[in-house]
Amino acid sequence: MQARHSRHPMIGGSLLGPIVGLLLVCPTGPVEGAAQIPAPSPNPPGKVPAGVILVKGAWSSASDSVTPLPEGGTVAGREYSSAYFHLSYPISAGWIQQYEGPPPSDTGYYVLAQIQPPDTQRSASRGTVLIAAQDMFFASAAAKSALELVNYTGSHLRADYVVERRPSEVKIAGHSFVRLDYVSPVAKLHWATLATQIRCHTVQFTFTSADTGLIEHLVAGMNDMKLPPEAGVSSGAGGDDAPLCIKDYASGGNVLTRVDPIFADRHYNPIPARVVIDRNGKVKHIHFISSFPEQAKTVTEALQQWRFRPYMVNGRAVEVETGILFGTASDKTLMSLSGGHAGR
Repeated sequence: MQARHSRHPMIGGSLLGPIVGLLLVCPTGPVEGAAQIPAPSPNPPGKVPAGVILVKGAWSSASDSVTPLPEGGTVAGREYSSAYFHLSYPISAGWIQQYEGPPPSDTGYYVLAQIQPPDTQRSASRGTVLIAAQDMFFASAAAKSALELVNYTGSHLRADYVVERRPSEVKIAGHSFVRLDYVSPVAKLHWATLATQIRCHTVQFTFTSADTGLIEHLVAGMNDMKLPPEAGVSSGAGGDDAPLCIKDYASGGNVLTRVDPIFADRHYNPIPARVVIDRNGKVKHIHFISSFPEQAKTVTEALQQWRFRPYMVNGRAVEVETGILFGTASDKTLMSLSGGHAGR
């Protein structure tokens, strides 16, 4: 299993991942009238305080170390690139990624990159860029596309935010995006979120600054991005060099053989997994978005025995990527060896 570790705590399973992502982006310099939060100490404490027990949580992993993952993008030089999403985003000169993002949440929300000027660059116009993704197979909000998800976000902002630009479709690098702008009058900060859909994920770029001119400059720089042909506000369902992503494909008559995982231990957590099915109907790759190691091992052993009806496009079998959620209250796969009763 390839496991991903992080220095940051996992984002909680909130109602909507993107809203959490927007709140993660904060000014990198002082803002007049806003409360100042002290920076964390660069050196973590060497001893665990008395009476504190550290428990390792669930994290992401995969059945192999070769297949690209959503969280596997990198910042190198002046570019963020993702082999999974087949995109590259140019970074402004001098801007850096100071910290890696947290592991993905159990609702499929990813912080892919957080980019900002270095601390030594004390400019009056400071800002941040958050690149994030929401897996549409597991999103908490009732949305089927990037367009619907951003519309939902715009209608569920906190009461102290003011919408400056309602969700509207724009063209970026030859592809359709949906853009939402809003402001916090108290903090005097502006946000601009631009989102598109790739491989059934809403991929979003959120720019934050007190300077709207800087935000517009950063948005204009997105036109130098490279994106896969499928990218669009209501398309982005894979295909070409990527598997075709189909929600709930692992159900009904599509499943020819099913072996349920039997968990010896209960952690009472949802286990979202993205599965790639090859042209012969066999499981080719499993990406656990959030799970404990023993859960991933148990589910992997079961899924390797599943067989699916091959998905046909124009008379030709193609690879399919779908999502399966284990460990839910109604899922009999949560039954333990001893109890035999489903539960959360």
